[in-house]
Amino acid sequence: MILKISRELKTGIVSVAVIALFIWGYNYLKGQNLFDAPSKTYFTEYSNVEGLSTASVVTLSGVEVGKVIAVTFNKDPNKRGWLIVEFSVETDLEFSKNSIAKIYSASLMGGKSLALVPSYEGEIAKPGDYLPGEIEADVISSVSENLKPLFEKVENAMVSADSVLVGINDIMDAKTRENLKSSIAELNATISNFNAISKSVNEMVATNKVKLGNTLTNAELMSSNFAKLSDSLANSNLSTTIKNLETTVNSLNGILANAESGKGTLGKLLKDEEMYNNLTSASKELDELLREMKLNPKRFVHFSLFGKKDKGYVAEPEPEVEVEK
Repeated sequence: MILKISRELKTGIVSVAVIALFIWGYNYLKGQNLFDAPSKTYFTEYSNVEGLSTASVVTLSGVEVGKVIAVTFNKDPNKRGWLIVEFSVETDLEFSKNSIAKIYSASLMGGKSLALVPSYEGEIAKPGDYLPGEIEADVISSVSENLKPLFEKVENAMVSADSVLVGINDIMDAKTRENLKSSIAELNATISNFNAISKSVNEMVATNKVKLGNTLTNAELMSSNFAKLSDSLANSNLSTTIKNLETTVNSLNGILANAESGKGTLGKLLKDEEMYNNLTSASKELDELLREMKLNPKRFVHFSLFGKKDKGYVAEPEPEVEVEK
């Protein structure tokens, strides 16, 4: 017996199937799979979700464990502008309220996912609890953040370079450029002269190479002889000589001190004024006696070849001195 299905029943079955498929698709787009095991729902807050959207994957240690159910604005006036993310965890894993819900880049294309970083210390999290949220910088953002100071420095350098170029343009007028050209020409001439001098010096060194070698050899011999002389002086009894010289100097200082204080013959000669006057007088009389002996030697020396009797001294008359009138 063939069971005949009426058109109305077929239409009803198709309608129910379409409605069920629509409900399943709608919930799937929201991140809820009606055929999955029962899930636990949690919440977290962000000031910026960085492109996280409904149906984004929730991972735990790299394994997909849930979906993002909804992203809505916080209606609390104190947190105006903040976003509430509702996500599900389809696992029996228990973790504490200190666990972190971190937004990260799932690929280089910029897709965002939510990673659950579990913590097992503290009170166990229950469905409906709020978990602290964090945002992990992606590669491009990290590179951009690291390069930002460099870009700022480059920008500042470009501004400084631009200011320098403007200043140079202001300074480098026609007269300054001509002076600069003249200076460069003179510098080239100086370099040419220096090269010529260097060439001449090289030729002179090459010509007198043998003489320079002999000079250096003689200098080395002199240095060696000086070293030997230094060794000889070091090995000689130089300390004894210096000590004797020091004793002599001390004795001389003692003599000079005695003379200064009027002790001894030399001191008396230096300090006794009467002795000085007597010596001066005696020296004067001796000088007069010598002059008299030179002028009148007969007064002092009598010599007779035949033994004549000495007549004694007879004073010669002094010559008369005419006085001009």
